[in-house]
Amino acid sequence: MVNRQMTADRETTLPLDDLTALRDHLLEQRLFREAQLQQLARATAPGCDAGLDRRTASHREVHIKLADAARMVLADVEAALTRMDQGTYGACHLCRRPIDPARLAIVPQARYCARCQHVREAGL
Repeated sequence: MVNRQMTADRETTLPLDDLTALRDHLLEQRLFREAQLQQLARATAPGCDAGLDRRTASHREVHIKLADAARMVLADVEAALTRMDQGTYGACHLCRRPIDPARLAIVPQARYCARCQHVREAGL
């Protein structure tokens, strides 16, 4: 495992212990999301539609939306693990500056620093 990542114009250093803890957290998230997707797939499996009433149809729609969200988070987790393997983890995708380690501790799959995330959400 690498504890130094290179960015376009800066070097980002995360202590090896922090990087290991973040990887472990991402791996736990991956397992959780995979299990969640399996559970949601069972709940929305074909054949469960027989005699759907409005309430059951609403529950099925909620399960489908939850599965979509879980797939998106899983994709973000997988991308973060790939960045770790490639040595680019911890650098913002927009400005290439280091992402604050406190932000990574909260959202280890973060692709953007807080400033760039705010800009993206504001549509600026």
